[in-house]
Amino acid sequence: MNSKQIERWSPWVLLVSVVVLWQVLCSVLNVSEFIFPSPLRIWSQFLEFKGEIAAHAWRTYWVTMVGFGLAIVVGVLLGFVIGSSRLAYTAIYPLMTAFNALPKAAFVPILVVWFGIGIGPAILTSFLISFFPIMVNIATGLATLEPELEDVLRVLGAKRWDVLVKVGLPRSMPYFYGSLKVAITLAFVGTTVSEMTAANEGIGYLLISAGSAMQMGLAFAGLVVVGAMAMAMYELFSVIEKRTTGWAHRGSQGH
Repeated sequence: MNSKQIERWSPWVLLVSVVVLWQVLCSVLNVSEFIFPSPLRIWSQFLEFKGEIAAHAWRTYWVTMVGFGLAIVVGVLLGFVIGSSRLAYTAIYPLMTAFNALPKAAFVPILVVWFGIGIGPAILTSFLISFFPIMVNIATGLATLEPELEDVLRVLGAKRWDVLVKVGLPRSMPYFYGSLKVAITLAFVGTTVSEMTAANEGIGYLLISAGSAMQMGLAFAGLVVVGAMAMAMYELFSVIEKRTTGWAHRGSQGH
């Protein structure tokens, strides 16, 4: 088995090892299923409630995608403005940093007052928690454009707009995809947190319902589903990144 195959299979080997160890510890220590369910218990409850889990998971997924889509649009636009202007960077970036430091869960009660219980707070919480990494990475990609390169392009007749659009944005694509892989995981967190307090559907609602009914296996099954959805989207963006920005990864192709 060569190094590439080892890298490809290493996450699965680690996952299986953790699950096996988890099951062994639960069995040997006789841990109560009402406190910390074993993988077998989680799997059995997943099969028992698979229809209900699927319905809640679909709701969480599409709500997250809507919020994440808004985050991409707003994050790219703000990142472009901040990264292309020193004045905008100085004026906006500190405010956005302060805003990002605020706990997004604290916004949920306010959003409920404004939009009521339902998809509104979940979409907005997903958006609020995930747009910042996108904005920062786009701004960083544009702001770190080499001055020497920009000077050469100016001498060749390129205008500031041409430099930003034709050189700055393509150069920012690796940063952009890196931010998407971080932001999508945060988006699922935002949706789930909002559903726990401001929804009657979704994985977050399922977690609260299962916990109150002492169905800890079902609650863990819901967590596993959220993790699986986030991981699947992460891998999707990784594949798209490698196909569209291969030039940025050519140095690592042989590893």
